[in-house]
Amino acid sequence: MASLVPVTDPADPRIADYVRLRDVNLRKSLEAEHGLFVAEGEKVIRRAIGAGHPVRSLLMARRWAEPLADVLDVLDAPAYVADDATMESITGFQVHRGALASLERLPLPTVDTVLTTARRVIVCEDIVDHTNIGAIFRCAAALGVDAAVLAPRCADPLYRRSVKVSMGAVFALPYARMTDWRSGLTALRGRGFQLLALTPAPDATPLDEVRTADRRALLLGSEGDGLSSRWLHEADHRVRIPMNETALARGVDSLNVVAAAAIACYGLTR
Repeated sequence: MASLVPVTDPADPRIADYVRLRDVNLRKSLEAEHGLFVAEGEKVIRRAIGAGHPVRSLLMARRWAEPLADVLDVLDAPAYVADDATMESITGFQVHRGALASLERLPLPTVDTVLTTARRVIVCEDIVDHTNIGAIFRCAAALGVDAAVLAPRCADPLYRRSVKVSMGAVFALPYARMTDWRSGLTALRGRGFQLLALTPAPDATPLDEVRTADRRALLLGSEGDGLSSRWLHEADHRVRIPMNETALARGVDSLNVVAAAAIACYGLTR
């Protein structure tokens, strides 16, 4: 059973896992060095534990001891308890959800491994916003996509903000990260995947008019520039989500990457 350990000093070294959670550069180096990530909120913590991530510790307001009692009963890790002001001093923001957990990362599978049994996958190229990655994972998982493949520069799905926005969907969708962007699509093509590059280009084929293969991979590009010319060239089809004609006349020619991903994932799995 986890022991409840009161914490009053934000500089207490025992809670170093939770320091300055909004400092992206610090968190990247700290989490990579120690092989950890932070989950925020009761539901997300439960989903992370359910996915098999070992718990290093918890940090929470005392009022969360009862709602998380069943978790604490079987946990062999400390549960640090602090008031709201101390938690804010530690993390750098108001922890509205009241509970945080530091968990160990599991080894990522290879791209080839996640593709073995998948039929519908998303492939993200250089999507660098953590919120967008979390939201895309949530859409993909909810709509029945089998797996995700990330280019080397994509944001970390286990960064706290990604995990929070996804509501734990990052634990439900198997994913792998490419080691080489230039030849990154080779593994998918070798597994028989049809490559569908999503673009707002007016000469692209409407998504619902493409004759799709049994195994399909939807390529999603970066927030600003979209897919690289290399990936657009390598794709089997460039596909688009048709925009309303009135909207086009008013200069609205595309959706943000999360909205586009949601619509395209719906089409991909039907």
